Amino acid sequence: MRWLVGWSSAATGAAAGSSATGPVAGAQARAVLPVGAQLLWGDPDPLWAVGDWRPDEVRVVQADPETRLAVFGVCGATDDQLRVGLFAARGGALRHLTAWSGSYTAVVQVGRRITVTGDLAGARPVFHTPWAGGTAYATAALPLADLIEASLDVGHLAALLACPDVPEALGAGTPYEGVRRIPPGHALVLRGGARDVTSYEPTTSLAVAAPQLAPEQAVDGVRDALVEAVRARLAGPRHAPDPDGLDGLDPGPVPGMGPAERRAARGGPAPGVGADLSGGSASGTLALLAAGLPGQPGRLGGHGERLLAVTFNDRATVGVQAHRDAELERARSIADNPRLHHVVVAAGEEALPYADLDSGPLTDEPGPSLTTAGRHRRRLLAGSADHFVGHGARQVLDAHPARLADLLMDRRRRHLLRPVTALAKADGPSAHSVLVPFTVYRAARKLARTPYPEGIADAARRLMERQFTDEPATGGAVDASLAALTWCRPGPAARWLTGEALAEVSVRLGEAATRSPAGGRPGERRARAALARQAADHRVLEQAAEVRNQRLHAPFLDNQVVLACRALPDTLRVQPGARAAVLRSVLAGAGVRDLPPGWGATSHLTHTAAVRAGLRGAVGDLVRLFDAPLLADAGLIEARVVRKALRAAAEGAPLPLDGLAELVSTELWLRRLVARRGSCWTGAEAPRQRAVAAGVVPRARLS
Repeated sequence: MRWLVGWSSAATGAAAGSSATGPVAGAQARAVLPVGAQLLWGDPDPLWAVGDWRPDEVRVVQADPETRLAVFGVCGATDDQLRVGLFAARGGALRHLTAWSGSYTAVVQVGRRITVTGDLAGARPVFHTPWAGGTAYATAALPLADLIEASLDVGHLAALLACPDVPEALGAGTPYEGVRRIPPGHALVLRGGARDVTSYEPTTSLAVAAPQLAPEQAVDGVRDALVEAVRARLAGPRHAPDPDGLDGLDPGPVPGMGPAERRAARGGPAPGVGADLSGGSASGTLALLAAGLPGQPGRLGGHGERLLAVTFNDRATVGVQAHRDAELERARSIADNPRLHHVVVAAGEEALPYADLDSGPLTDEPGPSLTTAGRHRRRLLAGSADHFVGHGARQVLDAHPARLADLLMDRRRRHLLRPVTALAKADGPSAHSVLVPFTVYRAARKLARTPYPEGIADAARRLMERQFTDEPATGGAVDASLAALTWCRPGPAARWLTGEALAEVSVRLGEAATRSPAGGRPGERRARAALARQAADHRVLEQAAEVRNQRLHAPFLDNQVVLACRALPDTLRVQPGARAAVLRSVLAGAGVRDLPPGWGATSHLTHTAAVRAGLRGAVGDLVRLFDAPLLADAGLIEARVVRKALRAAAEGAPLPLDGLAELVSTELWLRRLVARRGSCWTGAEAPRQRAVAAGVVPRARLS
């Protein structure tokens, strides 16, 4: 795991002698150091880069000894552009720091003022906490929890399980008491230890929609942003895994194993650049863009410098053979490109979800992807040192069902015809299909007429009354859309929480309803919350499935791509197959027009089948996991209820599988946190306590 950390204190060195707290705070700060850190600048407001950062991932430009900018990650800006951004930030223009292509975190120091920018999606969050008379900040929450010896915030864990994609329930908290997160699209500004969180996004009217671009112009913007995002990765130096960091050099020929299999067995990626190639539209678009850009897109030393494209072939799921074969065939058709080198990773029951849960690193926060990390790691081990993934494409391109209410607010009723007609056909012919358009229209109209505080208060009431009937259990398109036509709703795991936990979350929602009289437009707000949730889970996956010397790149979560996708008109988004159509236009504009039949088909069916197969195979281990769960010790669940639900789901009961994944992953994360040894800090004044007091989850009441 890589992170940056620094702090801003009220002390000013020797001049702080007249301050009551200055000398003590300054001495404490100088006596604490992050383990394995690289110091970028020193007192009185130091900054470190911690972890296995590559040299090209940490860039520092300086105008004078007290004015400097550090950029962490992949940034497409030149050094001259970084200096221009530094001068703009010195005058307070923060948006200049977020306008470059790539995925990065920028830290600006102007005198005693420190500015740290987050991203729009939330894949690169920024955390902060009061410490030593000032404020410490980092891009990971666990190091700050170590620094202040924080305990678990059980109320936040309850909100994360009950309403995972509702910002009003989660607030600015983290699983650690006292450690706060800045919202997506915001920056943390520190002045002499005092902190302020400010937005760098342009303000929009809450009454009317912002002027929308023409569809062709908006799609061109998405194409340009994606091309620049891919080019920013390809423009960097090519990286080859360090043999000394693995289990040794390639031992040579092994019967039945080629170089790729031997490398995967050692645990290291291939040199150069690669991409996922699942047969879907998102990963296929990135692979074709990366292979088609001028230059040398692919492997070091490979013939023709081809891009390494990796396809995962799941042989253990049954009942979806036709869909899986179709995905594999589409991937092979795309891989016919001469600049692609195609590798198919075949796996059986050992790679199903919930397999091999005993191993895995501790992540910064819990996330559902912990249950599938081993499955993803098998695919990534066959990838390259820099590997493209299509995560986030659905959230930035697709229309959230609540956007139907936005169309009604804009008096664009005729644009509802195509999406509601498609919904009526999605679940097949039935006796009620003729009523679907009217039912969806009525739900969208109700949402458009419901004030934001009333919608939040209704969600709080449903939690208290345990009304989860709107949560789709079978995954029908109509039921899912109707359930999503709300300002917010309980998550899939809420039904298994205790009444005490649900009461705590309902209180949070009630406070948010009275605190925020205006909430913007429901569709736009729900879409941003869904993107933040996906970005958070992508970050957990990066840490849980991490392969040494490998970097995952998700261009759809970049600031510029998110902005370009937000400019897509709602009337274009709500059309059936909008995501595939937009990406097809993106590829056509980049010169790629020959796509295989069925390109753009979704993979929900194969994913659900794999989850059910994994649940059936691991149900014994999962039931034992909840024999004495830490979640029950914290008062969040009743172990007996969860064990019963796991057995029922393994037998095919129509229960929400996403909710069970969230419960299992949170329990796994708690156990790994409790079993953790060591700390992120060293030095004479370093805290001796880990993030969980006494190494156990306290059996305490929610507060």
